Amino acid sequence: MSPNSRRNMERLAPWVVTIGLLLIWQAVVMVFQIEPFVMPAPTAIFEAFLQYRDSILIHAWHTMVSTLLGFVLGIVVGLLLGIFIGSSRLVYAGLYPVLIGFNSVPKVAMVPVLVLWLGIGQPTAVATAFLLCFFPIAVNVATGLATVEPELEDVLRSLGASRTDILLKVGLPRAMPYFFASLKVAITLAFVGAVISETLASNDGIGYLMIQASSQFRVPLMFAGLAVIAAMGVVTYLFFAVIERRMTGWAVRGQNLAPGGGG
Repeated sequence: MSPNSRRNMERLAPWVVTIGLLLIWQAVVMVFQIEPFVMPAPTAIFEAFLQYRDSILIHAWHTMVSTLLGFVLGIVVGLLLGIFIGSSRLVYAGLYPVLIGFNSVPKVAMVPVLVLWLGIGQPTAVATAFLLCFFPIAVNVATGLATVEPELEDVLRSLGASRTDILLKVGLPRAMPYFFASLKVAITLAFVGAVISETLASNDGIGYLMIQASSQFRVPLMFAGLAVIAAMGVVTYLFFAVIERRMTGWAVRGQNLAPGGGG
């Protein structure tokens, strides 16, 4: 199979799998006559989206804004924290266990505390999105900096390079593939954080819309909200995947070289 044919198949594969799953879902609902309030068919979900599209899009925009604000804050804090941890073994040993412990706390349990501090609404959603997404960025940047070989550092120091020179010219470029790869994970976690907050402490957003639909037993509308969240997550994931390929293509190409190949 030629490389072009393989790439075309890889591009089509997600669409084929998604359409196939939707057809199976539709067939199962029709064959077993499952009630819409238990498991609505994809066609019923699409009808609900068309019926409430204006309201859904307004709430989706609110969720997207909260997610992106928390995500940007997570990038800034995660990048700086990752550099701080990864550039010092002493700081790594002292601070990394604290981050692990903090990340182990369920963020749902943090929402009431955030409501107490920030009130109900978008600030709490932004803060929850930030708390979920900054950790993978910090960990990946720190890991990338930690992959710099001690022998290479020794050689650079013997040539007169300072600690800052090694960090800026070797460490950070080495960490960039880890950083851009972490963005794809972090953006999906930011959506999770924003929606969790909206279901508990907000009057706007997809999470709030789904809670209202649940209280009124409008199950197709609930699933329409889920579908919109999934679509937004996929689009943002693909956006950062493209950025990753463009910014760190040199690393990806290097990893794809055949073992033992002559280049």
